Amino acid sequence: MRKRDRLLLEIVARHPIGTQSGLVTALRRAGVRITQATVSRDIRRLGLIKVPTGVGSYRYQAPAPARPPAGEAEARLRRAFADYLVNVEEGSGLVLVKTTFGSAGAVAESIDVAAWPEVAGTVAGDNTILVVPRRPGQRAALLRRLRALT
Repeated sequence: MRKRDRLLLEIVARHPIGTQSGLVTALRRAGVRITQATVSRDIRRLGLIKVPTGVGSYRYQAPAPARPPAGEAEARLRRAFADYLVNVEEGSGLVLVKTTFGSAGAVAESIDVAAWPEVAGTVAGDNTILVVPRRPGQRAALLRRLRALT
């Protein structure tokens, strides 16, 4: 992602700007030399949308990441475990998920998409996933929840 894209996304996340000229001004204040035509192309490319502010005006906003509903995400995770899981083990503060070779990335993505509140994130290799609990005290519950999927 371009530096300008990151900056534009940061601006629309922090400021209620509802016009292209407002975005041009904000970007110029941040040191970016830009025209309204370029901002217009950036808006289209990034998929920015206008949403109501609640006070009678509109603002630009980045679209929400596409995530399946919770039930679908859980079903996807169950299928991934059924197809690829070898073992779920506990580590020192982490949970280790072993998969068939080459499938750890797909399984880790399924864990991430499920968006369980006790999971801070995953790190995947070829056949091993480290699942990082959000808090150390959640490791045991996370371990049980993952094992229940088998």
